[in-house]
Amino acid sequence: MRLFVSLDLSPDLRDAVATVQESFADAGGLSFTDPTQAHVTVKFLGDVDADRADTVSETVADAVEAIDVGAFDASFEGLGVFPSLDYISVVWLGVDDGSRELTRLHEAIDDALAAEGFEREDHEFTPHVTLARMQDARGKARVVDRVENTHPVAGRMRVTELTLTESTLTADGAVHETKESFPLTE
Repeated sequence: MRLFVSLDLSPDLRDAVATVQESFADAGGLSFTDPTQAHVTVKFLGDVDADRADTVSETVADAVEAIDVGAFDASFEGLGVFPSLDYISVVWLGVDDGSRELTRLHEAIDDALAAEGFEREDHEFTPHVTLARMQDARGKARVVDRVENTHPVAGRMRVTELTLTESTLTADGAVHETKESFPLTE
């Protein structure tokens, strides 16, 4: 099973993500993510044997409890790309308020899972919502212009939990199913 730990966006923020995506409608070469599944990936695990799923759940629950990050407000605004404006693979919406808390949660979960034999992230964690993947460079100039010259504000939400999500790849795209929730103390 393909698993990741995420912060799932509220329905109104998912609508706002769709609006931000519309601002890239004239940029060719982009494959947009489904806004109804908009989330911040806190830790991507990839393919995990089904018999290790319980260990993952327990480890994440323990890490979230131990780091003691209470519920917090997060704002979603600004644009960026991975890996760089010279070579764009992913276009994203950033997290402003709440990025410090998400980073602390990521680090705690990454450390705890590494102790269980899972690979650590090999890049710096940047809290974000993936808007689109660039399939070819037709719309690169438009993407660069919007990233450099606009600062959309999608909105805010109260973060009260993280989820363990299973992602099943289908011909119509990924289908996400919440396997477990990890509450943050209020």
